[in-house]
Parts: sequence; structure tokens; C-alpha cells
Amino acid sequence: MSDQQTVQVWDILIRIFHWSLVAAFVVAYLTSEENNSWHIYSGYTVLGLIAFRVVWGFIGSRHARFSDFLRSPSAVIEYIKNTRSKNPRHYLGHNPVGGWMVIALLGMLFVVTLSGLKVYAIEEGKGPFAANNIHLTPITAAHAEDEAEGDENENENEAESGEEFWEEIHELSTNLMLALIALHLIGVLFSSRLHKENLVKAMLTGKKEQQ
Repeated sequence: MSDQQTVQVWDILIRIFHWSLVAAFVVAYLTSEENNSWHIYSGYTVLGLIAFRVVWGFIGSRHARFSDFLRSPSAVIEYIKNTRSKNPRHYLGHNPVGGWMVIALLGMLFVVTLSGLKVYAIEEGKGPFAANNIHLTPITAAHAEDEAEGDENENENEAESGEEFWEEIHELSTNLMLALIALHLIGVLFSSRLHKENLVKAMLTGKKEQQ
């Protein structure tokens, strides 16, 4: 029988955040080829969860705070070297590499949602980035018609250029996000095996074994 004691590491809000983020991203990704409300609302959900995590990173429980797991580059390098030893250092919260992975994931997710909102504003004219530009300069009817036509063509060209740009950013950031997720999963499996603990279970129960 193991004499190791379990300790509470992840609070309930962090666990809800984590699995809600997983669900919201999966829904957004699976509906990315369809212009429907599921994709839009799941994107808003992701953005809201990111905002929560940033706030909770400053006022949350001990291991949820950025100050607990964001360490210097030298500490990251030292941890990587230490993984080769027989008794690698164990962290109750995020290890130095995992800590910076959290920041990378949150940052990339923000780029994904931001670019998605820009595309949504250009294509549908909706969302926080949508804007209605009204020309208020007094002009004659003839000039107004010519200017309106010219502005319309110019706006169409700008819209097409802007839409293409943000669509490329959205697609690129999504692909980079998938790459980061793959690295994150590899890291979870590696760390679980290295320290002989189940990190997935820990994110479900909030508890880890004191080593």
C-alpha cells in the first residue's frame, strides 16, 4: 500500500475552465467549415474562458497563479536537463516547461479567436469589430452618386483584401494551435510517465500525490 498522501492542487474553477475550453475548442474546430451559430458561440466561449484564466492567474488559488509556474529560461533549461536523472524534480503544479506551454496555448487561442472575430465582422458585419461608416460631408446629389459608387468599389476591394488577410491568420493560428495541443499532450504523457502519476486524472479530481 502506498504511503504517499494526496494533496489538492487544482481548484474546481481551474478544472471547469480546462475541460470547458477543451469542449469549446473541439466544437469550434468541428464546425469551422460551416458558417453557423455553433462556431460563432463556441468562439465567444473560448474568448470568455481565456479572459477568466488571465484574471484567475492573478487572483486564483496557489497553483493556478502565474507566479507559481512561470519561471526563468534558466529554470526551464535546468528542468529539461533534470528529466534525465533518476530522481527528477517533481512539481505539484505546472513544471517550468508546462507553465510556459499554458501561456503559449492561451496566447495562440487568443490569436485564433481574434482573427475569427475579424473575419466574422468582414463577412457578416457582426461582432465587436463590425462598424458602420456613415459619410456626413454635405455634397451634391450627382457627386454623392459618383462618390458612393467609388467608395463602394474601394470598400469592396478593402473588404476582400482584409478578409483574405484575416482568414489566412485564422487558418495559420488554428494550425499552430493544433501543433501546440499535440505538444501539450505529448508533454502530459511524458511527465505522467516520468513522475509516475496520472495528470489527466489529476485535472479531473484536482488531486495529486505528494512526492
